[in-house]
Amino acid sequence: MTLQIKNLSGEDLKNVLGDLARLRISVFHDWPYLYEGSMEYEAKYLQRYLETDGALIVGAYDGSKLVGAATGEPLGDEFEAFQAPLKERGYDPDKIFYLAESVLEPAYRGHGIGHRFFDEREAHARRLGYDQAAFCAVIRPDNHPMKPENYRPLDPFWKKRGYEKLQDAIVTFPWLDIGEHEETEKPMQVWYRRL
Repeated sequence: MTLQIKNLSGEDLKNVLGDLARLRISVFHDWPYLYEGSMEYEAKYLQRYLETDGALIVGAYDGSKLVGAATGEPLGDEFEAFQAPLKERGYDPDKIFYLAESVLEPAYRGHGIGHRFFDEREAHARRLGYDQAAFCAVIRPDNHPMKPENYRPLDPFWKKRGYEKLQDAIVTFPWLDIGEHEETEKPMQVWYRRL
């Protein structure tokens, strides 16, 4: 499998936001996010990458088709909900690079793209002068009725990358779950490492 990995920033971000929105809606519809997304919501949510110095989208392309993407930006420019648990523990959000979403179509998984997504975002963070990185992962109960029997959490992958869960550092952020009529707050665990 030959995919092209492209780092997009600044003006290049504009051209990929529509494809990224569709990819997020598709991939995050599955467990564990169970996201019932819309292009309208995505347009508003993703706009921040155009407005943030230092924002990055790493795109994985099969020909001209975007099949995966990972995003990041300075944590100090992220939503307050993502900053708060770190601030409460004495971390300075202005010194942390936030690794936001990472989405990849199922057919392209297991070929090292996830590692490339981390490599590229961490290298970008270092170029900007950051020596810390964090991301969040949704928390779902083990007995959730929509949890697939064969689901394997990504915790071992993230630990191999040097990330650890920050004790009791939980972000809550709203989105519309499959079957919901209103957004509800979802808990997400903060993972952190020094770069």
